[in-house]
Amino acid sequence: MAKITFYGGVGTVTGSKYLLEHNGKKILVDCGLFQGLKELRERNWQDPPFIASEIDAVIITHAHIDHTGWLPRLVKLGFKGQVTTSRATGDLLRILLPDSARLQEEEADYRNRHDLTSHTPALPLYDEDDARAALQLLRPVPNDGQPYEICEGVTASFMVAGHIMGASLVLVEMANAREDGSSIKFLFSGDLGHYEQAIVNDPATPPDCDYLMCESTYGNRLHGEIDSETQMANIINDAAKRNAPILIPAFAVGRTQEVLYMIRELEEQKRIPILPVVVDSPMASQATQVYNRWHEEHDREYASILANKRHPLRTASMSTASSREESKHLNELKGARIIISASGMLSGGRVLHHAMRLLPNENATLVFVGYQAAGTIGRRIQDGESEVRIMKHWIPVKCHIAKVDGFSAHADWKAVIKWLNGLRSTPKTVFTTHGEPDAAEAMAEHIRDEFGWNVVVPQYEQTIELI
Repeated sequence: MAKITFYGGVGTVTGSKYLLEHNGKKILVDCGLFQGLKELRERNWQDPPFIASEIDAVIITHAHIDHTGWLPRLVKLGFKGQVTTSRATGDLLRILLPDSARLQEEEADYRNRHDLTSHTPALPLYDEDDARAALQLLRPVPNDGQPYEICEGVTASFMVAGHIMGASLVLVEMANAREDGSSIKFLFSGDLGHYEQAIVNDPATPPDCDYLMCESTYGNRLHGEIDSETQMANIINDAAKRNAPILIPAFAVGRTQEVLYMIRELEEQKRIPILPVVVDSPMASQATQVYNRWHEEHDREYASILANKRHPLRTASMSTASSREESKHLNELKGARIIISASGMLSGGRVLHHAMRLLPNENATLVFVGYQAAGTIGRRIQDGESEVRIMKHWIPVKCHIAKVDGFSAHADWKAVIKWLNGLRSTPKTVFTTHGEPDAAEAMAEHIRDEFGWNVVVPQYEQTIELI
């Protein structure tokens, strides 16, 4: 008997957690942090509907915090099993998880010092010791499609998903899962990248499976018709004419590297002037080193640039802000400049301090380069709210707001259909997850229309038997 329960990543794009149960074994696929709406964030603090010490193993599809950020909390609650993931994801987690812990500790400290908490004292969800304990459980494997034993009777194969460095499609095979002794194969798309994306290879062809979990972030949308390079060039040129600052909220892993790659290309093509570019994220700097290390996941253009002893992710006038003092100093700078800082949805981190100063500036430009989840400050600004609450302060939004479509590392619905066309057999059931309700439903309809398959949009805490 096998079954799956959806403990996150349904009805939302955050908090991905899927519990597989098979012959007494319990395997958690992804262990993400909820972000965005308050009701979602509160789930991070609730006791899980399972006993952490009874989880036999965890599988991680990729490094982003919405898929990994609850792992130290799981360890804090008693999980002691192995965490299997790709080698590049393992490297990135050694950067991301301690940083996530530090951010939570810093935020708790900030709220306590400024009396900005309804709980006394404010506490972090987990600390750096918990993050280090989680890292001790990592078991990195190649992204090569070969099966690796997860626990007794369960194997997992990891293949390139094309989302960020190390992102994987994961095929989980559960032996003797049916009464006739046959196995069940469950394919998890993780976050699926779009085709011909810079830096990383295209998603691997999906292997045959009985069940398939398919992300649906852009299930009801397509990326823009105007190419993202032209959009970014227009935004930068416009700000340069005004001698104005540009703030780009971008995730430290994946999006920051893509933005730097694009700005460097635009500079070399002389489509934009050379402006000071500051990456205000020590984590992004460390992640960039990981990106250069894993050669087997590079696309041909990225590999060619490295082979010619050039740095694909360094613009002509680039610096990094490592310390808090260096970050604060950025607010004293004048003139046209580009600040890239995490988080990508303005949901925490150093970018909030820059936003508090630049949002009221009618000359400044805020550039969105990715999906903004419901309930985040980024989403509220994108939806046109005239003021937003940051650190319990109401900040007027008077700056220019721009968006680069097609920058997302997520496949839009047409790219997902293209990927699904690679399947040689029909899955029994496809589950559309990792999308807001409208997007998940729309993706399900697209799949039904294209293939006539059985598609289910699961609900939070719903359990489905796998037969």
